[in-house]
Amino acid sequence: MGNIFKIALRNIMRYKRRTLLTVSLITIGVVFVLVFMSVSGSFKNMMTGQITDAMLGHVQVHRKGYVSSIENLPLNLNMKAGAVKRAENMLDKQPEVEAYSPRIKFGGMFSTFVETTNIRLNGVYPDKEFKTVPLLPSRIISGEKTIKQGEILLPELLAKGMKVNIGDTVVIVATNRDGSVNGKQFRVSGILQSVTGPGGRDGYIHFDDAVEILRMEEAEISEVAIRLKNFNKLHQFSNKIESLLSKELNKEGKPIFEVHTWEKLSPFFNIAKMIDVMTFFVKLMLIAIVLISIMNVMIMAVYERIREIGTIAAMGTLPKKILSMFVIEGFCLGVAGAIAGNIVGIAIVFIINLSKIRFDFGQQKDLLLQTGINPIDIAVISITVIIVSVIASLQPAFKASRMEPIKALRHV
Repeated sequence: MGNIFKIALRNIMRYKRRTLLTVSLITIGVVFVLVFMSVSGSFKNMMTGQITDAMLGHVQVHRKGYVSSIENLPLNLNMKAGAVKRAENMLDKQPEVEAYSPRIKFGGMFSTFVETTNIRLNGVYPDKEFKTVPLLPSRIISGEKTIKQGEILLPELLAKGMKVNIGDTVVIVATNRDGSVNGKQFRVSGILQSVTGPGGRDGYIHFDDAVEILRMEEAEISEVAIRLKNFNKLHQFSNKIESLLSKELNKEGKPIFEVHTWEKLSPFFNIAKMIDVMTFFVKLMLIAIVLISIMNVMIMAVYERIREIGTIAAMGTLPKKILSMFVIEGFCLGVAGAIAGNIVGIAIVFIINLSKIRFDFGQQKDLLLQTGINPIDIAVISITVIIVSVIASLQPAFKASRMEPIKALRHV
């Protein structure tokens, strides 16, 4: 086998220009895929982080049927106090959970005593909420970065449209689940930047204020947002907690809770899926480049070395060794291209990070693009290139091994 490797390497070096061109094509393909995966993956992670760490959380628990009617923020589908306690007791026992935050979500009327419009409100405990969505304080572009009783964080669009400033007094009017109307005055303590775009109308008040406005005898929760210690275990944890909570049944014997990851709650997940689809097709392009490049050079090698193949066959070289020789040539070209592509790709990613490229995402401004390459991606791309190189060399190699020595020696 060692001699076959030596012969294969010698044959590759005989045609240096062709070998260099083939390796260059493979290198370009590997570099393109690595850089694309690095940049698109970093953008995807940053987008996901903005959505989960600034608003949604990683996982949410609701009462069964709530999410299907979430646009209406139905108060009659809130979780009762007993159910909430059971859910929180279960979450306290899960080592994967870093923090969780109970929320009361409801719609109301927002008034400045001059103008009135609608608003969506989140009643939260600020300490729990800020641990669950740690980027929420960074969205407060002016005012206090906290939520006290009697104060409200207003979405930027609403504040501009209603000409409301920090320190102004406003009124929130809401209808509770029984149909009675109640109102409460608030002091505007901060202006909140939207994550989802200019249409964001979600404000924040203290949890106790939400209970007071809705005249709840016992606090009823719309959702519990959960933050995990390791985001990569999202689906594993979701399946686990869903299995545990499915055992909690109501009087009719039906499940009380439903569990949703951020993917099921945000339309931005569709963008993430599009990035994955684009990455898949870019990988297909890499496979096509490698396949065509290796097959072309190996076919030419076989055609130009017909008499040489006939000679070594006439000397008693077995067909499987001739086959192995050409396959090893393709293998070596693939390895060389993969190594060169990885080195150049890593260098380009490093340069991108040094360039400190910044961009805007939705209402988030001046975000820094921080690219990175996962070692697993490097391994997968390298193995793919090598396997495709071997596959591409099989047909020419098989053709060379099946040549009749006499016919090959007569070839001109």
